[in-house]
Amino acid sequence: MASSSSSFSSSTTSTITSKFIGLLLLLSLQIDLLLGSAIHLKNQTSFRPDRDIQKLRRVEAYLNRINKPSIKTIHSPDGDVIECVPSHLQPAFDHPQLQGQKPLDSPDRSSRSNETTNEESFNQLWSMSGESCPVGSIPMRKTTKNDVLRANSVRRFGRKLRRPIRRDSSGGGHEHAVVFVNGEQYYGAKASINVWAPRVTDAYEFSLSQIWLISGSFGHDLNTIEAGWQVSPELYGDNYPRFFTYWTTDAYQATGCYNLLCSGFVQTNNKIAIGAAISPRSSYNGRQFDIGLMIWKDPKHGHWWLELGNGLLVGYWPAFLFSHLRSHASMVQFGGEVVNSRSSGAHTGTQMGSGHFADEGFEKAAYFRNLQVVDWDNNLLPLKNLHVLADHPACYDIRQGKNNVWGTYFYYGGPGRNPRCP
Repeated sequence: MASSSSSFSSSTTSTITSKFIGLLLLLSLQIDLLLGSAIHLKNQTSFRPDRDIQKLRRVEAYLNRINKPSIKTIHSPDGDVIECVPSHLQPAFDHPQLQGQKPLDSPDRSSRSNETTNEESFNQLWSMSGESCPVGSIPMRKTTKNDVLRANSVRRFGRKLRRPIRRDSSGGGHEHAVVFVNGEQYYGAKASINVWAPRVTDAYEFSLSQIWLISGSFGHDLNTIEAGWQVSPELYGDNYPRFFTYWTTDAYQATGCYNLLCSGFVQTNNKIAIGAAISPRSSYNGRQFDIGLMIWKDPKHGHWWLELGNGLLVGYWPAFLFSHLRSHASMVQFGGEVVNSRSSGAHTGTQMGSGHFADEGFEKAAYFRNLQVVDWDNNLLPLKNLHVLADHPACYDIRQGKNNVWGTYFYYGGPGRNPRCP
């Protein structure tokens, strides 16, 4: 019996010991979990220091300043919110020289040559439901907190990164396929631009096709006026091609912005939302769509007006914004631009135009057609002494031509990274 009792006692002790060890292990695991949670919480709070809280406050202040009171809200199928803002409350009228004023009436139009596009061929997703903004208001794409937070800083939001404009092959990560004229005084430019939806492979890259009016030296006093379409995930949060404008008076340093994201461009039109998605777009071996764009200087007041199609005025850049462009442009440029960040260590796969090279031609490569410039008397003239330039032709190239229907034209673009463009 003693032997049996001893065996029972030993078994009981062993069971108790096992349970105790198990309890210790369980307590140890719980302590580890608690410590881990504490460390995780500590790490979480490290993502929200005073600096980030201050940034959020700056974002909110910016949004309160740029998103104006509206009289109607329209929800676009692509997720954009379009606010119908009374025209005299748009951001341009925050400028000290415009405060208390209203948009100017339409000026006399410049001379016209035959043009096959008109405003009916230009559509945007937000207006396809039949919704529109009342007369006396303008449609503004609402800027969201996420839009601003995608930028490097609140101050840089809505602005191109500082870099030299297309003049030689040192584009600072920006690559071009363009044609340009210089050496004379230019008072505007016009072209029809084929619209595509090129693939942008990095969130901080873009692909655009536009007209540039340029004046000043290629240093810190460069003035530009720009308009066209762009795909920019950083600015808009998606990959739709969007109608855009831009301006700067100091080579993209502190002045100017995209669209209506600062005090500058004065919109006068209640049908077009600058920064909104364009629809439809062209397709490979399919239907082709283009938008007619014209920028021209009003001789009476000196402002630079933006026109869509064949007579639809969008608005104007006031002359006082500029130094060199206050009088005229010294260079006009047409074409495509991409950002090549080389984030993967190789050339970007971001496409320009259709993503296909120029020699593929119509329905495959993107094009500009009916290129013209405006003279001092508001006459539309053909381009003289045209220069053609692709700074990385193995990645994006260009081919210029001329005929009786398209006048001066060119095909351009490319896929970016490929066996010849590593």
